Amino acid sequence: MTEAQPTINDEIERYLRTGVSDPYHAAWPGGFMERANRAHDDLRGALVRAVRRLAEGRAHQPLPDADTVSLTRAKVEPLVRGLFPRAEQDAVLAAIEKSVIFLTSANIEPLLFKQSFDGSAWTLANLYLASIGAELLGDDAPHLVGLSEETTCFVSPEYFAEGDPFADFIVHEVAHIFHNCKRATIGLRETRTKVWLLDIEYRKRETFAYSCEAYARVLERGKNPTQRQALGEEYCRVVRISDERVDAAEVASIVRAAAAARNGWKVILARCAPTSRPAGSSVAD
Repeated sequence: MTEAQPTINDEIERYLRTGVSDPYHAAWPGGFMERANRAHDDLRGALVRAVRRLAEGRAHQPLPDADTVSLTRAKVEPLVRGLFPRAEQDAVLAAIEKSVIFLTSANIEPLLFKQSFDGSAWTLANLYLASIGAELLGDDAPHLVGLSEETTCFVSPEYFAEGDPFADFIVHEVAHIFHNCKRATIGLRETRTKVWLLDIEYRKRETFAYSCEAYARVLERGKNPTQRQALGEEYCRVVRISDERVDAAEVASIVRAAAAARNGWKVILARCAPTSRPAGSSVAD
């Protein structure tokens, strides 16, 4: 006895619960492109309706009257200056400063339809729901405050209420862009050995992001080398990272070493680089 083919309603229910969708869209009729278009409209439409229902009666506190581009540039300029050669810094900054989008009730619905992947749209929906204290879509839905997709960072308005003195979700998410974005995408010369903006060991990507995040706050708060070293030691005492992909002790070690260095960004990049660096790759001075 063969297993019954899932119906469209079955696929929609599974997607809302798990974020998983059938890449072949077999439940929908027609040729592949017709099925894909119908599945997109049905799945994303159901997602938007579910978000509306769960978010009903809830809202963010008004966001601060801040220029997102200026805020992002101020937050990420130190790591761009420290990680990239001088000739490339302006091009990287020009791309990165426009990369951050704060999720609000005004933009969440069009953003859900616009995402390239069904799973990304589902994760984004949960990020928004968590930011307003609403029930999430599924039991296994991640509780996030930021998400990077290609060259865009989506950040929860919770950013402005974060009380951790070593947290900065903008820096964390932008750090992921560096290994997700190809050099050619922002107009930089690409070679066989230099394809991505930064060459980060796959298993160290979250380690890199957490280290950049904490070190950025060390630089922001420490006005001289002595203060920065003290903050590096403080971070080692208080660091708490629940992310299972990251060894908190390793991040603490990296941040401590970075805080004691002249250019701590070099330290972070070196500690998170592939074991055997491709020929032609280099760390910025």
